[in-house]
Amino acid sequence: MERGTNTYRAAVALLLGGMLITGCGASGDGARSSADHGVAGNGGPAGGKQPPAPGQPAPGQREGAAVEERDEAGQESAAPDYLSTFALDVDTASYGYARRTLGDGQLPDAGTVRPEEFVNSFRQGYEQPEGNGFSVHVDGARPGAGASDWSLMRVGLATRAEAKTGERPPAALTFVVDISGSMAEPGRLDLAKTSLGILADELRDDDSVSLVTFSDEAETRLPMTRLQGNRTKLRDAIEEMEPTDSTNVEAGVEQGYEEAVEGHREGATNRVVLLSDALANTGETQADAILERIGDARKEYGITLFGVGVGSDYGDQLMERLTNKGDGNTTYISDEEQARKVFVDQLPAHVELRARDAKAQVEFDRKNVKQFKLIGYENRKVADDDFRDDSVDGGEVGPGHTVTALYAVRLREGASGHVATATVRWLDPKTRKAHEESGSVETGAIDGRLWDGAGERLQVTAVAAYFADTLRGGDLPGTPSLGELASRARKLAASTEDSSVGKLATAIEQADRIRNGTGEEPSGTSGEGELG
Repeated sequence: MERGTNTYRAAVALLLGGMLITGCGASGDGARSSADHGVAGNGGPAGGKQPPAPGQPAPGQREGAAVEERDEAGQESAAPDYLSTFALDVDTASYGYARRTLGDGQLPDAGTVRPEEFVNSFRQGYEQPEGNGFSVHVDGARPGAGASDWSLMRVGLATRAEAKTGERPPAALTFVVDISGSMAEPGRLDLAKTSLGILADELRDDDSVSLVTFSDEAETRLPMTRLQGNRTKLRDAIEEMEPTDSTNVEAGVEQGYEEAVEGHREGATNRVVLLSDALANTGETQADAILERIGDARKEYGITLFGVGVGSDYGDQLMERLTNKGDGNTTYISDEEQARKVFVDQLPAHVELRARDAKAQVEFDRKNVKQFKLIGYENRKVADDDFRDDSVDGGEVGPGHTVTALYAVRLREGASGHVATATVRWLDPKTRKAHEESGSVETGAIDGRLWDGAGERLQVTAVAAYFADTLRGGDLPGTPSLGELASRARKLAASTEDSSVGKLATAIEQADRIRNGTGEEPSGTSGEGELG
């Protein structure tokens, strides 16, 4: 992980002073951003500095270049800044694939576990905005149990759901379907065909679709076609798909974007929908190189990419990278129930956009906050100074989506008052005009007891985050054992009457049994300590 010179010097100075303060890594272009920090000393301005007004320069603090103070040895040391900036992410594939893997009796690979995708798989109950932007909700609680000076802080963002089916603009969707040999396994091509059949029934007459398949080469099965009077033609093309040969994702994506450009509709939501196990073994197999070929289509025509993953052996990292860089999002389905959830219940969120290039920036009050750590979003970090640079890629968010970011926050002794201000910035999908919305939180709003008095949805969020962090070998303060997490999830499933929370409890129980079966003990409650 790259670190800037200032970060290195700050870390050395702080270590000499007997303190451990960790900074975040670099973003993809080498620019630094803040996520995992200590904010040392008791100096600083009274209260939190408010974010600049829209259009004003971003705050000038850079990692390792904030306030000066003296450590225990009397040496001056530069504390890291107190900003955390990231692109919004509505992906849920990591959680879906983890459930599939656990159901097959195996623990998921740590590299495929992304806590933000676990958290964003559950309803949060945030108040929706009246307009087309975001509402901002900030709260939290103390987990206790060996982490007495830590709190979990939740930053919740929500868009307005679509009120009626006819409210969204028409869609122009290009389906790119993997028909390689690996898709012959049950739960792959057969599920993709079922999913497309469900979607064909849900789309409107004024929507348009095209169908591209790929194995070692790509083929257009149906050019962009209005659905009115042509649904049978689409269903026939879907039914004719059969698995064959190798997996050339590059050919499929490139052909798909060519069809999307050819059939581009002004005023419609133009999107490529990739259904694949993402096990690329022919042609270009790296996401960046694949997307380089279709860069102009993404930028000039605003075509976004929605990835739907299938299969017990799934190229999670390729699909996630493709959709992140392709201005889209990804999900994972393993059965028809999940397919209906994605293509029926969540259809508007996947074919329409409320916001483009959305980013969030959280500014912590160094007077009250000693350390903070963003849980997840490692590959979505943005340099702090790029928050208001609208040429820097953010995340795409549809109607009815919620985005949640959890922070582990360590307050100073006697902290009182302002803790943090969260600001979301996004571009209107039609006008590309920038908008911002902010919300703040005080110490009293994150000082309650998590497991005894906090809202049920906050507790569900905490269980999902702790579960993900445990699966990838993390050590968040206050993490319960898997057995305790499963028990809490079961109780929450009953009190919320939410079947998805019951499935979370099942997944945690499966992980606990697998760990015990391989001789590993479930992780106990973490001791109090610094985040590393």
